[in-house]
Amino acid sequence: MTATAAASPHVLMMGAYPEWDMAPMRESYTLYRLWEAPDRQAFIAAHAQEIRAIATRGELGASAELIAALPRLELVACYGVGTDAIDLAACRARGIRVTNTPDVLNGDVADLAVGLMLAAQRRIPAGDAFVRSGAWANAAMPLATRVFGQRVGIAGFGRIGSTIARRLSGFDVEVGYFSRTPKAESPHRHFASLAAMADWCDVLIVILPGGDATRGIVNAEVLRALGPKGWLVNVSRGTTVDEGALLQALETRAIAGAALDVFLNEPGIDPRFAALDNVVLTPHHGSGTEQTRRAMGELVRRNLEAHFAGLPLITPVA
Repeated sequence: MTATAAASPHVLMMGAYPEWDMAPMRESYTLYRLWEAPDRQAFIAAHAQEIRAIATRGELGASAELIAALPRLELVACYGVGTDAIDLAACRARGIRVTNTPDVLNGDVADLAVGLMLAAQRRIPAGDAFVRSGAWANAAMPLATRVFGQRVGIAGFGRIGSTIARRLSGFDVEVGYFSRTPKAESPHRHFASLAAMADWCDVLIVILPGGDATRGIVNAEVLRALGPKGWLVNVSRGTTVDEGALLQALETRAIAGAALDVFLNEPGIDPRFAALDNVVLTPHHGSGTEQTRRAMGELVRRNLEAHFAGLPLITPVA
């Protein structure tokens, strides 16, 4: 180890970041690339005494077991908004700080939510395939579903949920939302019951945080309330939907269709989804634009820099 490496803070990386982030991080820190280690447990044990921070991603998190194995850990910096895969209780118990990357991805996720709604109801992917296959020369494409004039329910009305509502303001739809408490500043109808909102709306957009409190909250009851003309859009976490109940509802046409950016067991999702013609599937790409990913990486790096300089964190979670 060089003198420079010994002097720089040591950071455990749970997974790769884009090269535009990796390059400046290599200059500032000694990085331990966990995803490349053939024996991760041995790798962590070998470097545990040096590691002062974890740089992770939302889907990778940091478990209580990992946190316990790092006696000098001071900070967990998450590339993403969701911290449900980080054991926050274990961090709080030891005074370990946690940061995430809020706000910079609100617009992208909102854009994708609206785009998925349009893609599913107007059958845009099916239309693309219809033209490419040459089928248009022999028949007219089946009719789709009108978007304007519908009722759209948004499950979760934080930063991203309210941004989705603003996006929808140009679509001549009626918006309602489900949250624990009404938002005094919102002109939209509040629902204290998710099933009641599902019964009211034509499209249910899910943007709830992950974690135990919301696990399977979109269950068979909610899907029954949504009904055979209702559509589900999920841009939150795969855990928020009872996936077995959803697949059954899609296969039996108990709901009209779904547009999904998130799944259980990503990226090895249930193969039953691929056989369905009433779903639109995207690969957890809500924040997947170059502009937003650059902003997310910059925010992770700014939090790391602030911590090691003894300055206030930019976006603390815990």
